[in-house]
Amino acid sequence: MQKLNDTLCVVTGGARGIGKAVCAAFLAEGARVVLTDIDAEEGRKAAAELGCEFEKLDVASEADWNAFADAYPAIDVLVNNAGITGFEDGPAAHDPENASLAEWHRVHAVNTDGCFLGCRYALRAMKAKGAGSIINMSSRSGLVGILGAAAYAASKAAIRNHSKSVALYSAQNGWAIRCNSIHPAAILTEIWEPMLGDGPDREEKMAALVADTPMKRFGTVEEVAALCVYLASPESGYMTGAELTLDGGLLAGSAASPGS
Repeated sequence: MQKLNDTLCVVTGGARGIGKAVCAAFLAEGARVVLTDIDAEEGRKAAAELGCEFEKLDVASEADWNAFADAYPAIDVLVNNAGITGFEDGPAAHDPENASLAEWHRVHAVNTDGCFLGCRYALRAMKAKGAGSIINMSSRSGLVGILGAAAYAASKAAIRNHSKSVALYSAQNGWAIRCNSIHPAAILTEIWEPMLGDGPDREEKMAALVADTPMKRFGTVEEVAALCVYLASPESGYMTGAELTLDGGLLAGSAASPGS
């Protein structure tokens, strides 16, 4: 029996990478899936390829979330996956001394505000049933300091902590609405392609990037999606306020340097 039959699942940032893989995994488990993304062209393309619904959504926009709530007033699962690193437009200063306030705000608007707005929407959309699952995509970077990406690390740490607040609030209200955070490390998505390229030294570059990871490899989007399926399904019914790492053992010992 499929694990997500008769569930309505919403995934933000679903046009590519982890979000797209989560949509595919949910569909394979019998869910009705709404893929959302700020990129309407890529979002519609991904939804058509997968066979799910699409809605354009800027997670940093309260107006967009309100409009989405009008269209989908009741859901069972929300994956707050949409996020940015701050380096989407190329190299920029993101260390604690030289990062601009505008760049700090830009990253937090998507990552922190987007998670808050998504969780608020989900609570309102789930409390009539009194049950549901909110899955917030944090990062290994939300558990350690990242000196060259201070805004990103701080935003992912905020997601980790807010997930616990949402979990406690739901339990206090007597709802079976669970909220957990996922903390991936190096997952092989499109974001790595500019660094890897397609030359003869691609494998060498990949090995160098995960040299400090005990398992010596990148994680896959399918591995993250499998964990999302577990958190979305009744199998994880007693899990809330938890943080789950997928990092190949990186944070298991002292080899995980805060500066890496």
